[in-house]
Amino acid sequence: MKNRKEYFNASAATWDQRYQNRELTDFIGQLVSTFNLKPGQKVLDVGTGTGILIPYLLKAVGPTGHVMAVDYAEKMVEICKAKYASVPNVSLGIQRAENLDFPPESFDAVTCFGLFPHLENKEAALKQLNRVLKPGGKLIIAHALSSEEIKAHHRTVSVVAHDVLPDKAEMKRLLKQAGFTGIQITDEPGRYVCLSSKP
Repeated sequence: MKNRKEYFNASAATWDQRYQNRELTDFIGQLVSTFNLKPGQKVLDVGTGTGILIPYLLKAVGPTGHVMAVDYAEKMVEICKAKYASVPNVSLGIQRAENLDFPPESFDAVTCFGLFPHLENKEAALKQLNRVLKPGGKLIIAHALSSEEIKAHHRTVSVVAHDVLPDKAEMKRLLKQAGFTGIQITDEPGRYVCLSSKP
């Protein structure tokens, strides 16, 4: 049986054809507009996959901003590079959320779209995300499904069958433990958004 990384690498070539559609891109456009990103900001997109968030993040931060996109699945990053390597204010890399290779306080915001259930060590990942955020920086954890819909969706693939979002109380506990405040969670059909910030 494949492990998670092997599964995502094996899925990379067909990922966009399988999941990227008008409904999802409309959802992401609307979602990113609620992040209140500002021109000139630096954003880290963790678990970028094939880079579905990148054009929307770029639009928000403008030509003076920067998007750093990372994923641990090399094949996902290869596809992402094919799309965005020529864009001057996008950088791409192979990194795990649990062990990020950036100096402290490097980013104004961190986005995790469709990633959080798949993190093997959520506590370690959140500590890293807090470390690389500037004071006042935002962490945005989001999905185009509710936590219950994610659970049902993942049940169909054995390698990710147990990858679920923590319930609200546990998510708040994890975020507080990692040093985040101002936690707001929306969990409804077709939408999960968890916002928090670094004091």
